[in-house]
Amino acid sequence: MKKKGNKETDPERLEQPQASEPFDPQEEDLEQYEEKFSENKLWNKISRFARKIGVKTVYAALLMFYAYKRKDTPGWAKKIVIGVLGYLISPIDFLPDLSPIIGYTDDLGILSFGLVAIAAFINDEVRDNARKQLGKWFPSYESKDLEEVEKHI
Repeated sequence: MKKKGNKETDPERLEQPQASEPFDPQEEDLEQYEEKFSENKLWNKISRFARKIGVKTVYAALLMFYAYKRKDTPGWAKKIVIGVLGYLISPIDFLPDLSPIIGYTDDLGILSFGLVAIAAFINDEVRDNARKQLGKWFPSYESKDLEEVEKHI
């Protein structure tokens, strides 16, 4: 992993927006999860655990994924998406996913951080694609759940 300078001395280092959740990962924290990300691993995790993860977490992950797929999403934003989704896929969590109540709280927190950071690249096409895919796993989801996720971006 390449060591970066601090914000004042390194012009490549970007100021990260504050997450709405108390968990505030830094860019270096996300880099360790980049190797865990792949499209297949993401689809496998969501397919196997969609009901446990819940509509909001799955929708947030799908928004991140489809923003990542956009050609005009810049490299720095794609790097955040890869780190965040790699964290979701990773078997090692800040809070283990063993408890159905709190196990995915950290996942939703870090997804919220990612959504805020790349909000400018989540357009109507990204939302439409995310909703279509979400409908395959949750055929009768409620739009209020999606609105709750979207109010953070």
